[in-house]
Amino acid sequence: MAVYSFRTSAYARDIYLYGNRRISDIPTEYHEPVKQYAAQNFTQEQIDNALAQGWITQQEYDETLAYKTAQ
Repeated sequence: MAVYSFRTSAYARDIYLYGNRRISDIPTEYHEPVKQYAAQNFTQEQIDNALAQGWITQQEYDETLAYKTAQ
């Protein structure tokens, strides 16, 4: 299935900024694009907050940061 950028950005905001969804709630093909989008577009503080609030797991946090360090 195609991955649409408008959905990727919406999913990332819903997960990392608002806590309205979890990565496990979205289609599998969006998991990695969402983590990559978050790493490229959100601050370290925003990603840290998502972890602290329980919106992402430690593993998802680590995978997101891996994209951030790859930049």
